Amino acid sequence: MTIDFHTHVFPDEISAAVIKKLSDVSRTPAFTDGTLRGLKKSMDEAQINLSVILPVATLTRQVEKINSSAAALNEKFFGDGIFSFGCIHPDFTNFREELSRVKNFGLKGIKIHPVYQDTNLDDVKFLRILDRAAELDLIVVTHAGLDIGFPGVVKCSPHMIKKVVETVGDFKFVAAHMGGWKNWDDVLKILGDKKIFIDTAFSTEKIIPRKDFPWDKSELDLLDAAQFMNFVKIFGAEKILFGTDSPWTAQKISLDFIKNLPLDEPDKNKILGLNARRLMNF
Repeated sequence: MTIDFHTHVFPDEISAAVIKKLSDVSRTPAFTDGTLRGLKKSMDEAQINLSVILPVATLTRQVEKINSSAAALNEKFFGDGIFSFGCIHPDFTNFREELSRVKNFGLKGIKIHPVYQDTNLDDVKFLRILDRAAELDLIVVTHAGLDIGFPGVVKCSPHMIKKVVETVGDFKFVAAHMGGWKNWDDVLKILGDKKIFIDTAFSTEKIIPRKDFPWDKSELDLLDAAQFMNFVKIFGAEKILFGTDSPWTAQKISLDFIKNLPLDEPDKNKILGLNARRLMNF
């Protein structure tokens, strides 16, 4: 069973506008139209069995609506290979009760995005959310490292992740983008022995740029196969989750990268689905 642990979709009525805005900011193309229908088409082409949707609340007023919509989506589409997590915002005052609602919905976890939410991961506002998530046995997925749309901004560094894990203790924590997008040297030095998962989203081979924006070729490099294998050596295959960040990478290209690695089949199977099933109790 192949599971893409890191995808995004947007409501049909706003998907075109959101995709244009994010594509302009990131200077990269989208590989679907950003809708659920587009994600399903991509999954069929790549032969991916399940995609986990990670919604992000950029405003506090969005939180309850997003979580209710995620629960409704799961009820309707889980049998079709779609499963959504919930969300929370660091400024959402009623976070304890809302995370209980997420748990009662059966959403399995939440996505946070320190850059989009303009709050450092080790800020007390996030620490109290992570404490509550740990109490409820919810998975927490965070954007980690740089963000392609916010050059130079890091609000979830490997050092912050280390502090959070040591403060909160053992909980189900996923640092996206191989533990910290383009902070990878520090990830390997600081986080390899920590009880966290990392996902592969938007982190392998090269960025595919939009041709109508200027790019320096040196900006396009992500992790090649040899570098990725070093992560496997340091973290272990059992701590790595396959993710694509769809629509921002092509699911089939990302999947082929993992399939072509010089890994034995048991380790490939862990990365491509078994780890995610174990984490989500599926």
